Amino acid sequence: MRAEMGAEQPETIAALVAAHRAGTVTPVQTIARTYQRIRDHNDPAVFISLRDEKDAIAEAEKLAAKDAASLPLYGIPVAVKDNIDALGFPTTAACPAFSYTPAHDSTAVGRLRAAGAIIIGKTNLDQFATGLVGVRSPYGIPKNSIREDLIPGGSSSGSATAVGAGLVPLSLGTDTAGSGRVPAMLNNIVGLKPSLGMISTAGLVPACRTLDCISVFALTVDDAALALSVMTGPDQADPFSRDRPLGAITPFPANLRLGVPRNGQLIFFGDKKAEAAYADALKRWTSLGATLVEFDLEPFYETARLLYEGPWVAERYLVIKNLLASAPDSIHPVTREITAAGARLTAADTFSALYRLQGLRKIAERTFTNIDALVLPTAPTAYTTAQVLANPIELNSRLGTYTNFVNLLDLSGLAIPAAMRADGIPFGITLLAPAGRDALLASIGRVFHADTKLTVGANGVAQAPLAPLAASGIDEIPIAVVGAHLSGMALNGELKALNGKLIEATKTAPDYKLYALKTTPPKPGMLRVEAGTGASIELEIWSLSSSAFGKFVNAIPAPMAIGTIRLADGRSVKGFLVEPEVLGEARDITAYGGWRKFMA
Repeated sequence: MRAEMGAEQPETIAALVAAHRAGTVTPVQTIARTYQRIRDHNDPAVFISLRDEKDAIAEAEKLAAKDAASLPLYGIPVAVKDNIDALGFPTTAACPAFSYTPAHDSTAVGRLRAAGAIIIGKTNLDQFATGLVGVRSPYGIPKNSIREDLIPGGSSSGSATAVGAGLVPLSLGTDTAGSGRVPAMLNNIVGLKPSLGMISTAGLVPACRTLDCISVFALTVDDAALALSVMTGPDQADPFSRDRPLGAITPFPANLRLGVPRNGQLIFFGDKKAEAAYADALKRWTSLGATLVEFDLEPFYETARLLYEGPWVAERYLVIKNLLASAPDSIHPVTREITAAGARLTAADTFSALYRLQGLRKIAERTFTNIDALVLPTAPTAYTTAQVLANPIELNSRLGTYTNFVNLLDLSGLAIPAAMRADGIPFGITLLAPAGRDALLASIGRVFHADTKLTVGANGVAQAPLAPLAASGIDEIPIAVVGAHLSGMALNGELKALNGKLIEATKTAPDYKLYALKTTPPKPGMLRVEAGTGASIELEIWSLSSSAFGKFVNAIPAPMAIGTIRLADGRSVKGFLVEPEVLGEARDITAYGGWRKFMA
């Protein structure tokens, strides 16, 4: 609890980026402070490999030549779970015998770097991401950032403790069965588990390929959503990737319906303090204006049992099959015991489980017909390291009570701090919704977390007030324009005739090219290209009522199209893109940085 350490310094991604852009703190100073904090924290079990400080500072110095406004993570130090490839580091999955040196970044890490982030190290984990406890690694057990006798939570133990302890404001974890949520609760931070396929898993050592996702740890929901928005987007290198852009963060909805389990269905394993903290969290939701709706949790529990009693263990076995045959002693004994069972499953077992899962998915779909999201404890209780070492498999499985079913049912999840118990143990809740509702979860989760007035992480730093949202009204839809519809340009009158209002002038992420088309009147076409290979293009965001938006979009002629545009600060907004087929005759004007400068 090092409250004295930098408590008055900017701690969140939002505060750091603002300070870097304003010049009150430089990325070099932030990186140097990060390494000083790692030395002061003095826990060799957090990082498996740490980048040379001079090397990281040299990268921070080079950022000065770039346009800070176009980099949403400008100068942000990031830690990466060591089952995700990052160029310049070995990937170990916490098993030295498995270690290899990747030839390039994973897609997720590449997108973070393109957004201005600086990767400083690879973090410890439950070996092969098998476990929710954080004690199954030959590289040691990271100290829980809140209470040293508690487990750090796994499998993303190093990543969660690094954010909780204030070493970095952002880290990547992974989440197959709860590894991005349980350690978030145990370290009083936010754990965002996106919809499956939203972040590419290219360059991730799989645990269960059909269920894995890369997750985000941060101090606030806004920070986590920003990082997610930078990494989302389809990827040809990942066959499991899906085009699921993060929608806009919106005001708290007026008629929010949250699902809570029927009376008697919740399990806390006798932990009365956790039970009371959950009841308090429900009261907070009610006071914020949500309506609580009972639902049947039993089918979700049945789905959870499928994960470790069913054929998905065979996916874990596939990852380490060769190592099990050649060097079984190099694998942690608990990990070996769990995964070896996967060899005994048959194809018939697999199909039988898939049929049952499909039935359970239909039940889950019906559950969400009149509920926006479920609100559950992140974990039923918390354990000390000594307790888990004495009873490793049973206590681990208890921690997955409310997490194991989530990816099997293709849900999005957001774990947020809810309370600090009288015994100094953090308690958290998780919001769950069908895939694609990630923005809704962030929109309501940010309001709940702010309302708790909890400090962030372990260093006693107060939450900043919630940032205002760009949306100008509930029924208003923002639209980004890049050419003839800009204020003062030839077609701007079309927006004004529909009572459009100018919200802001900003730029895209550096992922676009701009072309001058042969049209009357002259128009540009903007095309999305691979992250970091384009430029930031100037644009304006206008807002239209939903009916005006429909009329406006309906009148747009080919080759123009409306798509999702990623902004420099990580937000996504609907706006003008061009069909690539017509660019053969068009002139590339990307170097001008915008249509207005080209026309001038």
